Amino acid sequence: MNKNILFIGANGYMGHGMSLNLLKQNNLYVIANRQRNNIANLIKEGAKEINSYEEIKNLNLDCLMLCVTNTPIAIEIANNVSPSLKRTTLVIDLTTHNKHGAIEMKNIFNKYNVSYVVSPVMGSKNESLKGILGSIWGGDQDKFNESKIYLDTFCKNIFNFGDVKKASAAKLLSNFLSLLTTTTVIEYFKSAEKLDVDWKKLFEVAKLGSGNSGALNRIAEKAISGDYKGYTFSVSNTLKDLTYINELLKDLPQAEKFSSIAKTFYEESVEKGNGDFLISELIQKEKY
Repeated sequence: MNKNILFIGANGYMGHGMSLNLLKQNNLYVIANRQRNNIANLIKEGAKEINSYEEIKNLNLDCLMLCVTNTPIAIEIANNVSPSLKRTTLVIDLTTHNKHGAIEMKNIFNKYNVSYVVSPVMGSKNESLKGILGSIWGGDQDKFNESKIYLDTFCKNIFNFGDVKKASAAKLLSNFLSLLTTTTVIEYFKSAEKLDVDWKKLFEVAKLGSGNSGALNRIAEKAISGDYKGYTFSVSNTLKDLTYINELLKDLPQAEKFSSIAKTFYEESVEKGNGDFLISELIQKEKY
C-alpha cells in the first residue's frame, strides 16, 4: 500500500501488534511516549517517531489510527490533532468508547471536514501480532472499502454495523458477553481451589459442556500450569469497559443488574490496589 499512517497508541498491548503489521506495507509514524519498549521496537523495525502533534501538518497523512485507553483521552487527542489533518486523511478510531464517545469524536472531526470511522477490535495480544483480529466497523458507508485497505493488514474479519453509534454499541455488547464470561471463569477456578476440586479435571469437564468458551481456554490452560497471565486485559481497563457497558444498559434493568455485579467485582479489586494486574491474575491475587 505504501500509505502514510500515524498510529496513536502503538505502545499498548494491541497497538504494538497492529502497528507491526501496518509497517510491513506502509510508512508508519508513532508519537513519543514514556513507555518506550514497544515504541523503540517499532522504530527499530522502521517506524518514524514524532514528538508532538504539531508535526502532523508536515506528514501528509493518508490515515490516522487511534487506539487509546478511554473516551476522555481520545477526545483530548481529537481536539489537538484535527486542525492539522488534511481533509483527505481518514481517521480510524480503534478505541472502545462510552455510550456517546464516538458521536462526540465524529463531531470534532466533522468541524474540519475530516472523515471519521470507528473500528474497535476483538482478540488478544497474540492475535494482534499475527494480524488475525476481528473488528466492529461503523461510519459513513462510502468509507468502508477505504477503511478495509488499512484494517485488512491486521484483521481477519471486519463486521460492518452501519453508523458509528451502532458499531460502538455492538462493541460494548460484545464486551458485555466476554467480560461477564471471563469473570465467571475466574470465580469458577477460585471456587474450585477453595473447595479442593482438581482444576485440570474440572477444565476437561467444562470443555465438554455449554460452559466451554474462548475465555475458559485462554485462562485455564495456562492457570493449570501456574501461569495466570492468559487473559491480557487489565483490571482497570475491565472496570472502565464495564462502567461504559453499565451506562449503555441503564434502561434495560435485567442486563444492567448483571453488568453492575461484574462492575462491583472490579471496583473492589481496584480499591485493593490490583488495577494493573491482568484480570486472569485475580485467580491467584484475590483468593477467598
